[in-house]
Amino acid sequence: MKNLRHSLLGLLTVASIVSCSDDDDNNSVPDQELPVVGAVYAMTNGDGQVEGNIQGPNNIIAYGRRADGSLTPIGPFATGGNGGDFDGGEGLDPLISAYALTKTDDNTCLLAVNAGSNTITSFNINSDFSLSVAGTPQPTGAIGPNSIAFSERNIEGRKGLVYVTNISRPEFLAQGEPAQQGTVTGYWLLEDGTLSPIPGSTRNLPIRPSGVQFSPNGNWLVVGAINSGAAALASGSEDEITLFRVEENGMLSEQPTDVATSTLRDNAEERNLPSAIGFQIVGNNYVVVTEAREFRSNGMPPAFTALQDGSVSTWQIQPDGTLTAISQDVRSGEGNTGRTACWLDFTADGSAFFVSNAIEAGLASFSFNNGVVALIDQNAATGTGTGPTTNPAEGFANTEGWIDMWISDDGQFLYQLYGLDGTIGIFRINGTSLEPLGEESGNLPETNTQGIVAI
Repeated sequence: MKNLRHSLLGLLTVASIVSCSDDDDNNSVPDQELPVVGAVYAMTNGDGQVEGNIQGPNNIIAYGRRADGSLTPIGPFATGGNGGDFDGGEGLDPLISAYALTKTDDNTCLLAVNAGSNTITSFNINSDFSLSVAGTPQPTGAIGPNSIAFSERNIEGRKGLVYVTNISRPEFLAQGEPAQQGTVTGYWLLEDGTLSPIPGSTRNLPIRPSGVQFSPNGNWLVVGAINSGAAALASGSEDEITLFRVEENGMLSEQPTDVATSTLRDNAEERNLPSAIGFQIVGNNYVVVTEAREFRSNGMPPAFTALQDGSVSTWQIQPDGTLTAISQDVRSGEGNTGRTACWLDFTADGSAFFVSNAIEAGLASFSFNNGVVALIDQNAATGTGTGPTTNPAEGFANTEGWIDMWISDDGQFLYQLYGLDGTIGIFRINGTSLEPLGEESGNLPETNTQGIVAI
């Protein structure tokens, strides 16, 4: 779970703030005069174009976060690379990934992927929450970087370790999502915010990766797969998650220490296969994974009419590098009403988490106890979604497309990116309930966005 740090950068104010006297008769403070206590960053991943893999210039849209959760734009900051689309051109979740954007634990650096340029960019986060590019974008050595992770390291001259997943190696790109196999590769993040590639750190993957995360202690790295069990995979892999040991020199173990899936191909239930997208590793190395159920049970490509309710599965990483299953295939809906469970984030106390369903445009809440999860409320928050339609054109035309999310460092607010509306939804967290506070729009492209971070 992301490290919660309170009041790290202090209470800042935007230039237009007007101070209030102590004897003001009206104790209410207009939104635009509230102090800025944090920030939210969202990535354009291009300029909204949805034809071809290479999109327009990539930008980070930065917002100051006020004490009441509302946002004030700070401005766009160019990554120096291009966005990309690797999801068929409908503009929703173009990288099919989580953590296309992430940050360091101390809130001093922001890390972004440039899927159309095959590079990653590091920014220094300034005291006013604006961004400054650190060095030049670094090549990733493969096609379509889509997820990036950071782990702090107490090494002189270095902030920590960074690993990025790439969607595909060149020889698999033309075969499409079901057959693609990617890579994961590493960098040192230096004290000045620049990135230094780690020679020999690349590991080939037998699947198309969807996300990458370090364990809380930094000793393990997990990669999620979007196409585990796909019949088109030449590797024959049915691995939903892949576990590597992280060595002291920053390298990964040459081979995975273990792999796991919640649902094998040709299962008796005829349950669709798990497409893992969002996941976190929390507490005592519990891996909590969201699973959209898209590839059919025989491994054939997904069809909109054959989608099933998504789910959450959990494992624990053991000291010897094996994975122990705990909760498996805990459904996020019934009767195909929660089909695209794809992203998640935990409450401040770690006892619950929220899962976004993209097509349905909603958030479900789950309880969490030492790896055991249970659905609390399928409709903890709802927006404009499609319902259980079997018509793909209708499905994508009539949804806001709730994709990436991030909970602020103080644990008070959840920020939800609407992937087909160019909007950020703002919710106050009250235990396992969500109170909608409003929306921020007008700065992001209406489609093709990917990645959000809150501090």
